[in-house]
Amino acid sequence: MILDSFRLDGQVAVVTGARRGLGQGAALALAEAGADVVLVNRGDGSETAAQIEALGRRVHSIEIDFATADHDDYVSVIDEGVDALGRIDILVNNAGTIKRVPAVDHPTEDWEEVLAVNLDSVFHLSQAAGRRMIDQGSGRIINVASMLSFQGGILVPGYTASKHAVAGLTKAFANEWAASGVTVNAIAPGYMATDNTEALRADPDRSQAILSRIPAGRWGTPADLGGAFVFLASDAAAYVTGTIIPVDGGWLVR
Repeated sequence: MILDSFRLDGQVAVVTGARRGLGQGAALALAEAGADVVLVNRGDGSETAAQIEALGRRVHSIEIDFATADHDDYVSVIDEGVDALGRIDILVNNAGTIKRVPAVDHPTEDWEEVLAVNLDSVFHLSQAAGRRMIDQGSGRIINVASMLSFQGGILVPGYTASKHAVAGLTKAFANEWAASGVTVNAIAPGYMATDNTEALRADPDRSQAILSRIPAGRWGTPADLGGAFVFLASDAAAYVTGTIIPVDGGWLVR
Protein backbone atom coordinates (compact mmCIF):
# COMPACT_ATOMS: atom_id res chain seq x y z
CA MET A 1 0.00 0.00 0.00
CA ILE A 2 1.33 3.44 -0.91
CA LEU A 3 0.55 4.91 2.50
CA ASP A 4 2.77 2.30 4.14
CA SER A 5 5.79 3.80 2.35
CA PHE A 6 5.31 7.00 4.36
CA ARG A 7 5.59 5.21 7.72
CA LEU A 8 8.73 5.64 9.82
CA ASP A 9 8.20 2.84 12.35
CA GLY A 10 11.42 1.61 13.95
CA GLN A 11 13.47 4.53 12.65
CA VAL A 12 15.37 7.13 14.67
CA ALA A 13 15.46 10.81 13.76
CA VAL A 14 17.83 13.48 15.06
CA VAL A 15 16.23 16.94 14.94
CA THR A 16 18.11 20.14 15.80
CA GLY A 17 16.45 23.27 17.13
CA ALA A 18 13.42 21.25 18.22
CA ARG A 19 12.49 23.22 21.33
CA ARG A 20 9.83 25.24 19.48
CA GLY A 21 8.82 26.51 16.05
CA LEU A 22 9.69 24.62 12.88
CA GLY A 23 11.97 22.14 14.62
CA GLN A 24 9.32 21.20 17.14
CA GLY A 25 6.83 20.76 14.31
CA ALA A 26 9.27 18.52 12.42
CA ALA A 27 10.00 16.38 15.47
CA LEU A 28 6.30 15.87 16.21
CA ALA A 29 5.46 15.06 12.59
CA LEU A 30 8.20 12.43 12.41
CA ALA A 31 7.07 10.94 15.72
CA GLU A 32 3.47 10.81 14.52
CA ALA A 33 4.72 8.84 11.49
CA GLY A 34 6.40 6.33 13.82
CA ALA A 35 9.95 7.56 14.45
CA ASP A 36 11.74 7.81 17.77
CA VAL A 37 13.46 11.17 18.13
CA VAL A 38 16.70 12.65 19.45
CA LEU A 39 16.10 16.31 20.26
CA VAL A 40 19.11 18.62 19.96
CA ASN A 41 18.59 22.06 21.48
CA ARG A 42 20.42 25.02 22.93
CA GLY A 43 18.02 25.00 25.90
CA ASP A 44 15.43 22.85 27.60
CA GLY A 45 13.48 20.68 25.17
CA SER A 46 11.25 19.04 27.76
CA GLU A 47 8.00 20.39 26.28
CA THR A 48 8.69 18.79 22.91
CA ALA A 49 9.95 15.61 24.60
CA ALA A 50 6.74 15.27 26.59
CA GLN A 51 4.62 15.55 23.45
CA ILE A 52 6.68 12.88 21.70
CA GLU A 53 6.44 10.53 24.68
CA ALA A 54 2.67 11.07 24.69
CA LEU A 55 2.66 9.62 21.16
CA GLY A 56 4.27 6.45 22.50
CA ARG A 57 7.70 7.15 20.97
CA ARG A 58 11.11 7.05 22.58
CA VAL A 59 12.91 10.37 22.97
CA HIS A 60 16.36 11.52 24.06
CA SER A 61 17.42 15.14 24.59
CA ILE A 62 20.84 16.71 24.06
CA GLU A 63 21.73 20.30 24.95
CA ILE A 64 24.39 22.11 22.93
CA ASP A 65 25.08 25.67 21.76
CA PHE A 66 25.98 25.57 18.07
CA ALA A 67 27.39 29.11 18.28
CA THR A 68 30.38 27.77 20.23
CA ALA A 69 30.50 24.10 19.18
CA ASP A 70 33.45 22.51 17.41
CA HIS A 71 33.80 19.45 15.19
CA ASP A 72 34.20 17.02 18.08
CA ASP A 73 31.03 18.37 19.71
CA TYR A 74 29.01 17.59 16.59
CA VAL A 75 30.41 14.08 16.35
CA SER A 76 29.50 13.59 20.02
CA VAL A 77 25.89 14.61 19.31
CA ILE A 78 25.50 11.85 16.73
CA ASP A 79 27.37 9.32 18.88
CA GLU A 80 25.20 10.10 21.91
CA GLY A 81 22.01 9.88 19.90
CA VAL A 82 22.98 6.47 18.54
CA ASP A 83 24.05 5.25 21.96
CA ALA A 84 20.70 6.36 23.42
CA LEU A 85 18.28 5.11 20.76
CA GLY A 86 20.32 2.53 18.87
CA ARG A 87 20.73 3.99 15.38
CA ILE A 88 20.23 7.04 13.16
CA ASP A 89 18.08 6.97 10.04
CA ILE A 90 17.03 10.62 9.67
CA LEU A 91 18.80 13.91 10.37
CA VAL A 92 16.89 17.19 10.28
CA ASN A 93 19.23 20.19 10.30
CA ASN A 94 16.79 22.86 11.46
CA ALA A 95 18.64 24.94 14.08
CA GLY A 96 19.09 28.53 12.97
CA THR A 97 19.46 32.13 14.01
CA ILE A 98 19.14 35.51 12.32
CA LYS A 99 20.65 38.96 12.96
CA ARG A 100 19.07 42.01 11.36
CA VAL A 101 21.60 44.81 10.82
CA PRO A 102 22.35 46.81 7.63
CA ALA A 103 25.19 45.24 5.66
CA VAL A 104 27.41 48.32 5.98
CA ASP A 105 27.22 48.11 9.78
CA HIS A 106 26.90 44.33 10.19
CA PRO A 107 29.10 43.32 13.16
CA THR A 108 31.69 40.61 12.60
CA GLU A 109 30.45 38.75 15.67
CA ASP A 110 26.92 38.60 14.23
CA TRP A 111 28.23 37.28 10.91
CA GLU A 112 30.31 34.60 12.64
CA GLU A 113 27.49 33.47 14.96
CA VAL A 114 24.96 33.14 12.15
CA LEU A 115 27.37 31.17 9.96
CA ALA A 116 28.33 28.91 12.87
CA VAL A 117 24.74 28.06 13.78
CA ASN A 118 23.17 27.99 10.32
CA LEU A 119 25.96 26.51 8.22
CA ASP A 120 28.77 24.94 10.25
CA SER A 121 26.31 22.79 12.18
CA VAL A 122 24.76 21.52 8.93
CA PHE A 123 28.14 20.52 7.52
CA HIS A 124 29.53 18.84 10.62
CA LEU A 125 26.34 17.03 11.68
CA SER A 126 25.68 15.84 8.13
CA GLN A 127 29.24 14.59 7.85
CA ALA A 128 29.05 12.69 11.17
CA ALA A 129 25.60 11.25 10.44
CA GLY A 130 26.48 10.58 6.81
CA ARG A 131 29.35 8.28 7.76
CA ARG A 132 26.96 6.07 9.73
CA MET A 133 24.26 6.19 7.07
CA ILE A 134 26.70 5.23 4.32
CA ASP A 135 27.90 2.26 6.40
CA GLN A 136 24.32 1.03 6.91
CA GLY A 137 23.37 1.66 3.28
CA SER A 138 20.47 4.02 3.97
CA GLY A 139 19.62 7.38 5.46
CA ARG A 140 17.73 10.62 5.02
CA ILE A 141 19.17 14.09 5.64
CA ILE A 142 16.75 17.02 5.49
CA ASN A 143 18.12 20.54 5.71
CA VAL A 144 16.05 23.63 6.39
CA ALA A 145 16.78 26.21 3.73
CA SER A 146 14.81 29.46 3.27
CA MET A 147 13.25 31.82 0.78
CA LEU A 148 16.62 33.54 1.17
CA SER A 149 18.27 30.52 -0.40
CA PHE A 150 16.86 32.06 -3.61
CA GLN A 151 16.69 35.78 -2.83
CA GLY A 152 18.88 38.45 -1.25
CA GLY A 153 16.72 39.74 1.57
CA ILE A 154 17.15 43.00 3.47
CA LEU A 155 19.35 43.63 6.53
CA VAL A 156 20.35 39.94 6.84
CA PRO A 157 23.59 39.35 4.89
CA GLY A 158 24.81 36.57 7.19
CA TYR A 159 21.50 34.73 7.15
CA THR A 160 21.22 35.03 3.37
CA ALA A 161 24.78 33.77 2.85
CA SER A 162 24.19 30.83 5.18
CA LYS A 163 20.93 29.77 3.53
CA HIS A 164 22.39 30.00 0.02
CA ALA A 165 25.22 27.79 1.30
CA VAL A 166 22.80 25.29 2.84
CA ALA A 167 21.20 24.89 -0.58
CA GLY A 168 24.62 24.27 -2.10
CA LEU A 169 25.65 21.76 0.56
CA THR A 170 22.40 19.90 0.03
CA LYS A 171 23.27 19.38 -3.62
CA ALA A 172 26.93 18.58 -2.95
CA PHE A 173 26.20 15.87 -0.36
CA ALA A 174 23.37 14.49 -2.50
CA ASN A 175 25.74 13.97 -5.42
CA GLU A 176 28.26 12.05 -3.35
CA TRP A 177 25.95 9.91 -1.23
CA ALA A 178 23.03 8.91 -3.47
CA ALA A 179 24.72 5.71 -4.63
CA SER A 180 25.07 4.66 -0.97
CA GLY A 181 21.32 4.88 -0.36
CA VAL A 182 21.53 8.23 1.45
CA THR A 183 19.30 11.04 0.20
CA VAL A 184 19.94 14.68 1.04
CA ASN A 185 17.20 17.25 0.46
CA ALA A 186 16.08 20.60 1.82
CA ILE A 187 12.82 22.29 2.65
CA ALA A 188 12.62 26.04 2.05
CA PRO A 189 9.93 27.45 4.35
CA GLY A 190 8.16 30.60 3.30
CA TYR A 191 7.27 33.31 5.78
CA MET A 192 6.37 31.38 8.93
CA ALA A 193 4.85 32.61 12.18
CA THR A 194 7.84 31.78 14.40
CA ASP A 195 10.24 33.63 16.69
CA ASN A 196 12.51 34.47 13.74
CA THR A 197 9.76 36.51 12.07
CA GLU A 198 8.35 38.16 15.18
CA ALA A 199 9.89 41.54 14.30
CA LEU A 200 8.44 41.40 10.79
CA ARG A 201 4.97 40.45 11.98
CA ALA A 202 5.04 43.25 14.57
CA ASP A 203 5.72 45.86 11.87
CA PRO A 204 2.31 46.60 10.26
CA ASP A 205 3.76 47.94 7.01
CA ARG A 206 6.31 45.16 6.57
CA SER A 207 3.81 42.46 7.54
CA GLN A 208 1.24 43.74 5.06
CA ALA A 209 3.85 43.95 2.30
CA ILE A 210 4.76 40.31 2.89
CA LEU A 211 1.16 39.09 3.10
CA SER A 212 0.21 40.93 -0.08
CA ARG A 213 2.76 38.84 -2.01
CA ILE A 214 1.74 35.44 -0.58
CA PRO A 215 -0.96 33.94 -2.82
CA ALA A 216 -2.25 31.86 0.11
CA GLY A 217 -2.86 35.14 1.96
CA ARG A 218 -1.46 34.09 5.34
CA TRP A 219 1.71 33.38 7.30
CA GLY A 220 2.68 29.72 7.40
CA THR A 221 2.80 27.59 10.52
CA PRO A 222 5.09 24.73 11.62
CA ALA A 223 2.26 22.30 10.91
CA ASP A 224 2.33 23.33 7.23
CA LEU A 225 5.77 21.70 6.92
CA GLY A 226 4.95 18.38 8.59
CA GLY A 227 3.95 16.54 5.43
CA ALA A 228 7.11 17.61 3.58
CA PHE A 229 9.35 16.42 6.43
CA VAL A 230 7.64 13.03 6.61
CA PHE A 231 7.72 12.60 2.83
CA LEU A 232 11.43 13.35 2.52
CA ALA A 233 12.23 11.12 5.50
CA SER A 234 10.26 8.16 4.15
CA ASP A 235 10.68 5.42 1.56
CA ALA A 236 8.15 7.32 -0.56
CA ALA A 237 11.00 9.73 -1.38
CA ALA A 238 13.70 7.10 -1.96
CA TYR A 239 14.41 8.44 -5.47
CA VAL A 240 14.28 12.12 -4.46
CA THR A 241 17.63 13.72 -3.68
CA GLY A 242 19.35 17.07 -4.14
CA THR A 243 16.04 18.93 -4.17
CA ILE A 244 15.01 22.12 -2.40
CA ILE A 245 11.26 22.07 -1.87
CA PRO A 246 9.60 25.43 -1.19
CA VAL A 247 6.70 25.32 1.26
CA ASP A 248 5.77 28.96 0.93
CA GLY A 249 2.10 29.50 0.13
CA GLY A 250 3.14 30.48 -3.40
CA TRP A 251 5.64 33.22 -2.48
CA LEU A 252 8.25 32.27 -5.08
CA VAL A 253 5.83 32.09 -7.99
CA ARG A 254 4.17 35.45 -7.36
